[in-house]
Amino acid sequence: MALLVGILFALSALVCWGVGDFLIQRSARKFGDWETLFVITAFGAIILTPLVYGDVTRLAMAENNTSFFVLLSVSAILMVAALLDFEALKKGKIAIVEPILALEVPVAAIMAFALINEGLGMFEIFLISTLMIGIALISLKSHHLKRRIWLEKGAILAAIGALFMGASNFLVGFASRITNPLLTNWFINVFIAVICFYYIMTNKRIGKLVSDFKANTRLLLTVSTFDNLAWITFAFAASLIPIAIAVAISESYIALAALLGLLINREILMKHQKAGLVAALASAVLLSMITA
Repeated sequence: MALLVGILFALSALVCWGVGDFLIQRSARKFGDWETLFVITAFGAIILTPLVYGDVTRLAMAENNTSFFVLLSVSAILMVAALLDFEALKKGKIAIVEPILALEVPVAAIMAFALINEGLGMFEIFLISTLMIGIALISLKSHHLKRRIWLEKGAILAAIGALFMGASNFLVGFASRITNPLLTNWFINVFIAVICFYYIMTNKRIGKLVSDFKANTRLLLTVSTFDNLAWITFAFAASLIPIAIAVAISESYIALAALLGLLINREILMKHQKAGLVAALASAVLLSMITA
């Protein structure tokens, strides 16, 4: 039962990240990385505070502060990853950035194996590899074959960001296991929100932040809701099923977006994109079935 619930949480993260990345790109280009990240994390900290009050008190009073240092580490790494990810989405094309972010999966899997001995079976490794290839094929278009495209600033930032985000995915899952998913997300949000606010204040951009929020409240609250839901549901998934599988399933939002474009917008996919779509979705479904 726990495994089935974990799969459902991973699928929820898939949907929320699919919407969230699109909205983050719009927000980062319109308001800037630091302002967008502050609003998202401040929103998360506020809504989670009533739910984790008791956990925060116990964490503060604990004699063994191992959990605190784990939460501190994941918060710092995730902040770097988020800024790199936001900047990549702002500078680059989302169709270029998305396939590169699939590198998060092997990074998280390697860390899970090396640090907590969370191994995968050969069939699971095969399915995750097939899923990653499928995601790459879906996103690959003819202009991607030009060398200049892959040297764009957005692509380079996405590659670096994927390494940090893969580490963050593992650490969020690990922290959620030794504490709990809600406390992990609350701590991360508070840590990042405080640093972002300090940066915005020292750069005298509070007035701009307030005016941008007033003028675009709906957009900023929507992106905050979806991004926080994505991380919360992912944290629950990673605490219940192998972290690599939770990351792999949630990364399938790229395939879902392509499928929705095909069905709703009547988009035309090239042959290799259709093959990638089938491979990615089939792999995600099989991963869900064998894990549950």
